[in-house]
Amino acid sequence: MRLTLQPKKRLLTRMFFTSLCIIALVGFGLAGLINLLHAQQRYNQTTSSLIAKLPIIAAEFRENNLIPITQARETDDIDTQYIMATCDAAYHTLWRSDYAISLQLNQICEQYSAIKDNLPPFYLNVNQTQHYLAYLLSIDVESQMYHLLILQDASELKKELSQFNRLTYLRLAVVLAIALIMLISAAYWSMRPLSQLKQELQQLQRGYKSSLSQDYPEELKGITTALNQLMDQADTRQTRYQNAMNDLAHSLKTRLAASLAISDDPHLNMQQQNQKILEQIHDMDHLVQYQLKRAMLGQQGLYFQQTEVMPIVESLAQMLAKLYQPKGVKFSHSISDDIRLPLSKGDVMELLGNLMENAFRLCVNQVNVSIQKTNNLYRLCVEDDGKGVDDTQKQKIIQRGMRADTQSPGQGIGLAVCQEIVTSYGGKLSVNTSNLGGAAFIIEFPISNNT
Repeated sequence: MRLTLQPKKRLLTRMFFTSLCIIALVGFGLAGLINLLHAQQRYNQTTSSLIAKLPIIAAEFRENNLIPITQARETDDIDTQYIMATCDAAYHTLWRSDYAISLQLNQICEQYSAIKDNLPPFYLNVNQTQHYLAYLLSIDVESQMYHLLILQDASELKKELSQFNRLTYLRLAVVLAIALIMLISAAYWSMRPLSQLKQELQQLQRGYKSSLSQDYPEELKGITTALNQLMDQADTRQTRYQNAMNDLAHSLKTRLAASLAISDDPHLNMQQQNQKILEQIHDMDHLVQYQLKRAMLGQQGLYFQQTEVMPIVESLAQMLAKLYQPKGVKFSHSISDDIRLPLSKGDVMELLGNLMENAFRLCVNQVNVSIQKTNNLYRLCVEDDGKGVDDTQKQKIIQRGMRADTQSPGQGIGLAVCQEIVTSYGGKLSVNTSNLGGAAFIIEFPISNNT
């Protein structure tokens, strides 16, 4: 069995590595530049001191009658305290001082020729142990170029530069350590909103919160706002589906009860029972399709549809009369045969079904449905002769789950569904007192241009 170690991909690790590489690259670059500038500065200082001594060197050559310096040869004994050599144009050694010979510095000009194209300072390394700083003075004599090469022991300078280099890199190490600490602090400080986001998402998953907080940096506000909108949409969709299923159960309950009443009606033969039960099944199928469509598309009304009202009212009245047969309800209506409401058929069935079922259930023995059309609106009224609705309950009963009569069966869904449908069409639902003595549910729809 072969085990493979696969490290986790972390954004923090990537940021650390990238930032440290950038800081180290810039830091070492600056350190190298500082060391180079310092070395050039010390070389310029040494060169300046050598230039200041040129008159002394010239005087030494003059005392030995070697002016110009091109006359100097290896056999000449010139009393000088400097390490010097003369070179021709091709950097061949012509003469070395006694001091240079005593130090066994051979081929001085040839060694300088190998480094003359480098950047200053110019160092001659002899036997990898002796280090000399070289300064070149070029002289044109009768159109012929000659060079005077002056050397100075660079051991102390090397030690000084090495110490300066070490100090520079030590300072760099301190700066990198401070930068690392600040980088870690900045990284964790910058990542805290992401940790907060992770915790809040976990709380959302466990149901402890319903939305993300708003105190996030600007860079994350777009994400958190989008997530909140997504969750709101999901909650709205879930609520819509749940309400649709409750509405469907509420709508089917009446049809199922009517089907049972039809099957137990002794005044109907088998063929009549089957016909009426098939009508109820057809209505139930239509209601199922309608509620599923509402769950998918939402509550927006479809103004371009026109639905004939009278057949639906008659069908509902027959069904409810069977269901509440013991009451002997007297049903009446004031609806012209050609009246058509600007609603979908499913919405009309849902509205009238809920309002008429409530009226039949809560009345004493009278229910009336009327529809009037004016120039601006349709006015639908469903009224009964029951005990009515108390003024304190008129606004509450149209809320989902609220009921005015807790003694009678029901879930408090029907009127809430009616309110949602009416609102989706820009209409208004109100509860008044009926001329019959009970409650009057009045719905007003504006007449659209498509009517």
